[in-house]
Amino acid sequence: MHAYSEPATAKGKAVTFQRDDFVLYRDPERFWRGEANHTFVCRGSTYVSCGIRYTLLLVQGGLINDAMGEYMRLLPPADAMRDIDTAPLNTADAADEMTAAAMAWLTQQHRTAPTARRSCPPATDPPAPQQNGPPSPRH
Repeated sequence: MHAYSEPATAKGKAVTFQRDDFVLYRDPERFWRGEANHTFVCRGSTYVSCGIRYTLLLVQGGLINDAMGEYMRLLPPADAMRDIDTAPLNTADAADEMTAAAMAWLTQQHRTAPTARRSCPPATDPPAPQQNGPPSPRH
């Protein structure tokens, strides 16, 4: 079953995007003219006019200026990371079912994970007090 994004206007409030958000952008002019290649995956760069217009960086290279927010949909990080988050790590063929990105992330996590350490030093008997000769008398 696929989940579809609802239009921003259906929710009753305007959607604003942040710098570095990954979005799906549909060029409305190309779309309404019936042209192919009208939808792009982009990363937000800057916004203009109170968050209504955006400058987008195409992930394949290039720039889109003055993109309208109404034609953008947020690409949630959870969707991009789902194969890692749901990886079947307890099966013999787990590596075959994961993408190369998932394997790279898990390998990096393994390499940078701290080694197991004891939270306390091992218990030992306290050292015996040392005396250097008889105590001096007090006057």
